[in-house]
Amino acid sequence: MERPAAPFPPSPWHLTGDMIVSLWRVPPGDLPSWPLPPGVRPWVVRRRATLATFWVDYRPGGALAYREFLIALAVRHGHRLAAGTVAAWVDDEQSLAGGRALWGIPKELGTITFRADGRNARVELTTAGTPPVRLTYRDVLRLPFRLPAHGHLIQQLSDGTVCRVPMRISGRPALGRSRVTAAGEAPLSVLTRHRPLLTVALRDFRSTVGGSAPSADH
Repeated sequence: MERPAAPFPPSPWHLTGDMIVSLWRVPPGDLPSWPLPPGVRPWVVRRRATLATFWVDYRPGGALAYREFLIALAVRHGHRLAAGTVAAWVDDEQSLAGGRALWGIPKELGTITFRADGRNARVELTTAGTPPVRLTYRDVLRLPFRLPAHGHLIQQLSDGTVCRVPMRISGRPALGRSRVTAAGEAPLSVLTRHRPLLTVALRDFRSTVGGSAPSADH
């Protein structure tokens, strides 16, 4: 008998915490075979696709408290540039159920440890049947302001609808250095074969994901 999905907060989710974000430029042939919604294709410039990885510690005070590792791919949808979540792991069943049902984010369950000590952080993702993926991070330059950003995801819901998921965030940024390690056969070993172009820690962030209802694209 299939277990019912965990209850989850309605959209939008207001979240808070700390995160480490890295940008990567990767040859398209090195990417795993991540599915994309119809009409969506990777944004390729100078024979490189752009990835963003997010290691996030969502803390109490927001809609949910949990930890997440998420990979977004820069994509083109028609004439517009957007991002598409191609892989994500969380350690909370409410987040998993809500992310899938509300916005079509392909979340899976994993065990995520997030240890931060001043300017340094160590994060690890372990999932059933695959080697762990680890991140080490160190601050290089903290910036004396809050950095705002906004954008949207293009995702596909379970009924086949392609939807736009708005996102807004602001937090205290720091430029840093990071390294990802994983076993050679790990599905995410693509991250160990390339160096990130840029890594930023965003501390004490406040974010909003989604709206009253996801907007569908036809």
